[in-house]
Amino acid sequence: MKKQWPLDTAISFDPYAGEPSRDGDQGYEILDGGKVFFRIKAPHAKEVAIDQFGNLQYLQKANDEMWEGTVEFGTGFKYFFLKIDGADVLNPYLPIGYGCCRPMNYVDIPVPGEDWDGLEGIPHGAVARHYYFSQVTGKMEVCLVYTPPCYDAGKKYPVLYLQHGYGENEIGWVYQGHVGRIADQLLHKGEMEEMIIVMGNGMTKVNFAEMNRMLFPDVLLQDLIPYIEGRYNVYTDKWHRAMAGLSMGSYQTSIVTLSNPDKFGYAGVFSGFLRFPRGGEEKHLAILDEQQKFNDSYRVFYRAMGTEDQFYQSFANDDDMLKDKGLNMTRRTFPGGHDWSVWRRCIHDFLPMIFKD
Repeated sequence: MKKQWPLDTAISFDPYAGEPSRDGDQGYEILDGGKVFFRIKAPHAKEVAIDQFGNLQYLQKANDEMWEGTVEFGTGFKYFFLKIDGADVLNPYLPIGYGCCRPMNYVDIPVPGEDWDGLEGIPHGAVARHYYFSQVTGKMEVCLVYTPPCYDAGKKYPVLYLQHGYGENEIGWVYQGHVGRIADQLLHKGEMEEMIIVMGNGMTKVNFAEMNRMLFPDVLLQDLIPYIEGRYNVYTDKWHRAMAGLSMGSYQTSIVTLSNPDKFGYAGVFSGFLRFPRGGEEKHLAILDEQQKFNDSYRVFYRAMGTEDQFYQSFANDDDMLKDKGLNMTRRTFPGGHDWSVWRRCIHDFLPMIFKD
């Protein structure tokens, strides 16, 4: 079987699938038309299925040990659960990412015309992992920092703080969103400004207690920004500081940027919430009723959503709320759902807009 292993994965793989006499030729092959062929070893199973969040497509028994089948996926990044006799199983011979609060198998099917995360023929930046102590959570936290290909510690850079969604962590934008590769391509073409991109873990806990994702705005403002500004040679004014995020990270972005117009000049709300979908107190929205202050405070305020997103009605409700307010916002929709295919399009669209003179 032809194996197509992604270069960026959350876990390191040896593409050799083991000894055939022991493991069989397990794996997958991407076919034309958004289809994927799977071959899975499950010798004692009664049924094996590929589960796309409730949409089960069953594999057929090929012999006493192996199950095979071709599954319709469409294009783009697709998480799935491998279900064996109803139990979720993480298969080590398929690519592994992280989402829904757990490691998950996935396939990444090329989208025609979207080759802006390619690797060959261009300079590449670097991604470093940093640990910093948070006064807010009372423990060490982690972030990833992208620096551009021609990074020079003697030069000042603007900073984009870029957040993941619920059930993910700081690795998502690098391994699954390909933000570094997208930025490398845009820089190579001269379509964006050089910048540092910082990705923190937004699933915040205090001293390992129950998770409170709404603590992250405090972590960002009190701990992460000071850490980055003490560690890297960056500008510290609002016109050189941006924040963006997807899903949960979009709501965190809305809270932070709308509550702190003196600290952020750019915002990106991807699959995006200005308001929490299930309601609640929204003090950060007050600036939306101050047209002149809002328009003076942000050079770019960007909202985007996939047209098939399960939360599209929340996006439409925000459209209604914003109607007739006269606010300078950029609004986009992209084909796709609540997934990385849309979020890659969002970041590819957003990066060229920020930090322009």
